[in-house]
This record gives sequence, C-alpha cells and structure tokens, in this order.
Amino acid sequence: MIKASSDPFEERLARILSQHFDGFRRLKSCNRLSGGASQETYRLVMETEAGVRVLAMRRAPEGVGESDVGPGLAVEALLMSEARKVGVPGPEVYYVLQAADGLGAGFIMEWIDGETLGAKIARADEFTEIRPKLAFQCGQILARIHSIDVETIGLNGKLDSLTPEAFIHQTWDNYKEFVTPQPMIDFTARWLLENIPDTYSMSLVHNDYRNGNLIVSPTEGIVAVLDWEVAHIGDPMRDLGWICTNSWRFGRAEFPVGGFGEREDLFAGYEVESGKKVGPEHVRFWEVFGSFWWAVGCLRMGERYRQRPSVGVEYPAIGRRTSECQIDCVNLLIPGAVKAPSSEPNSFSSNMPGSSELLQSVRDFLRGEVTDRTEGRTRFLARVGSNSLDIVLRELELGPSHMAEQIRGLRNLFGSQEDFVKLQWRLVEGLRDGSMPLDAPGLEKYLRQSVFTQVAIDQPTYSGFLKAQGTANAQG
Repeated sequence: MIKASSDPFEERLARILSQHFDGFRRLKSCNRLSGGASQETYRLVMETEAGVRVLAMRRAPEGVGESDVGPGLAVEALLMSEARKVGVPGPEVYYVLQAADGLGAGFIMEWIDGETLGAKIARADEFTEIRPKLAFQCGQILARIHSIDVETIGLNGKLDSLTPEAFIHQTWDNYKEFVTPQPMIDFTARWLLENIPDTYSMSLVHNDYRNGNLIVSPTEGIVAVLDWEVAHIGDPMRDLGWICTNSWRFGRAEFPVGGFGEREDLFAGYEVESGKKVGPEHVRFWEVFGSFWWAVGCLRMGERYRQRPSVGVEYPAIGRRTSECQIDCVNLLIPGAVKAPSSEPNSFSSNMPGSSELLQSVRDFLRGEVTDRTEGRTRFLARVGSNSLDIVLRELELGPSHMAEQIRGLRNLFGSQEDFVKLQWRLVEGLRDGSMPLDAPGLEKYLRQSVFTQVAIDQPTYSGFLKAQGTANAQG
C-alpha cells in the first residue's frame, strides 16, 4: 500500500520503498534533517507488516547532478559498503536511487541512532565518559579506511588521485574562479606549496572525516562514519589533519581532535591499527591545508547562492565563514599582535527608526517568535537568518573603520595612494605570481589585522578570533 500524498516527492519515495522493502504498507513521515548544505539527509519512517521501521536517505540537492560534488553518491554508497567490510562502523546501504526513480542522485540506508551534532559531542554532559576514548577510536578507524584497496573494489578509475601539490593547486584554482580577492588565502596557498612534506604515501582518503560527520553513542563511542562524498586517493595524513582543524572543534580549541581529544591519542590509535608511525609536522601541514580548503569551501557556498538564490539562507551565511578559516591560518602561520577594531555609531533620523533598529527587530522576530513556533529545518534556518542579521549589524558598526584601516595598511605596504580595490588586487596578484615575497615587510601585519577585524564582524565568538586576541593580549 502506498500512502496517498499531495507531495509528488513523497509519492515517488513511497513507490520506491514499496518496490524494494518487503512488507511495506505506507510512508508515515519524511523529514529533512537540519544539517548538510552540500547534500541532504532525510529520516524516513515507514509502516511495514512487521511494524514501524526507520531508514535514512542521502540525496543530492535539487539542481545538483550525480557527480557535481566529488565522485557521486553511487560511489559514496559503494565506499560505505566496502568500509563496513574492514571494520569501519557505518550504516548498511539498502538501495541506490536510479534515474527512473525521479528523486535525483542518492541512496537509502540503515538508520543508526546516536548523535551527529558536533557541538553536543564536544560539550554535552552525556558524552563526558566516552569523550576521552574518541580520539583513539578515530585513529583506529582512519587506519582501517586507509587500508581499503580501491583497485580491488573497482574504484580506482572513479576516484580522483591527488598528490599534495595537485590538491593545493586544485583548491587554489577553484578559489580564483570566484573573482574575490582574499589575500590570506593566497598567502596560505604559497606557504603550503613551499612546505609540502618530503615523503608521503597514497591511499584512499575519506577527505571529510571530522566531528559532525560521525555518529557517536554515549556508551559505545563512534558507531558510524558518514559523508564520503569527497573521497579521493591521496596522502592519508590529510584525514588526520582535517579532524584537527579548528573549524571542527566547536569552540573547544583546547582539544585539537574534534573538540574532544588529544593528537597523541589520535596518533596512537592510528599507529596501533596500521603499524605505521605518524609524523606530527606532517599532520600539521594538513591542518593548515584544512583551514585553507574550508576557507575556499565556504566561498564556494556563497558563490552557489549568487548563482542560484533559491538554495536559501544557509549558503551566504556559510560564505561569510571563510574569515573564520582565514584567522585559523593566521594563528597557525603568522601569529602576532592585533588591535581591537574601532566602532563608529550610526547616525539616524530622529523621527523614524534607523536601519539598525529595523534589522534588530527582524532579527529578534526570527530568533524569538519564529524559532519558538517552528521545528526541524525551519527552526534551524530561522537561527541562521538571525545570525546573518547580526553580521549586518556588526558591519554597520565596524565596517567603515575596517575599510579605512585596510586602505591605510595597503598604502603603507605598497607606498601608493591607489584606491582600495586596485591595491587589494595588486597584493593578491603579487602573491599569486610570486612577485610578493611571503616575508615582505609589513605583509604579515596587514594580513593579520585585516583578517582579525573581518572576523570581529563575521563571528567575534569564534575560538580562532579569541585565540588571536589572546595572543595579542599576551604579547601586550
């Protein structure tokens, strides 16, 4: 029996379930989960002859093709199935969507109970007992992933093979396509190319193994590894560096592995399982790369919104998070003194509400009434929207002085009175063609301060911003 529905999406989904799951009676509910900007995840509840059964579905967003992101969801499903065979925890994949199904690219899999929200895993009391064990588990699981022989399972031709140098250039080239000058991204790309590890091996790389892509049980620890959409063949230390990247510590910077553990435990778990020694500096290189890669990834999300505004409020908000990644690059490569940005109060007409007041009223409405009266993804997006308005409010306050400060910094750097846009592109082009040395007088100071002030606008509670501020205070 197929549940009657006015929603064509649910009708097609119910038809698929009836064809591939014995005893299917009806689709009771289909709810999209709150996370996942690049791919969609749904919780499916169906009624069967044996009772209620819960499934999960992973699906490409509308307008995104099978291989627009990474190797494609069909390959992702195969990787998950093969990973289970070598002891990587994860859901069983039941069915890969076909073109005739009319739902786009995706697959239906086992639902596994547990927590996926990175902040809860890093902070909630219920995970207090298991947190000290997670970093070691992460190392063990990564070693198993890296042991998978992609040639044997027939995926060597379906996965990109990227040396560290090729991966840097691929990421840098993607960023250049956005035509947005972000000098700290170019500076980091240059540093990475000049500091590629001397020796490395090549194996399967998950490439998005982090807190937030793991399902964690308070009693068992990691019970599933998710989101294989950008897997490739490359240096396996990329995965160890990525889970240490500050973006995925969820404010607990004191625990470099996912906000819950220590690098030494991560390395120990990997070494016990693989028999291979981990080089801390090798992993640090990939930690720098992780912030560089996600800085570009955030810009990509913003660019997707510009091309297709219908994708929604989450994408431009993620686009502004590029500054968080850039301050992490600053802290890793060029830490030093910064000064707090100065604010300039807005002047408003005395007889009507000003722009800040209008923005505040809409923000408070989203954060209050809308959030209180909604649930699921709508509630999540209301919070995203209210946070975006906070950014606009801070930009009204800090933006004018930030721009003036950048102009002064660039003019001092080049000894030129050209306008801001010309000077910014001059800096970016000099970093790209190599004519601007990384140790040029005044360069680090300019980059450090300009990125710091931008994060003060975008997210002043971000741990990387607080670290940069703390470094300055310590030096002061």
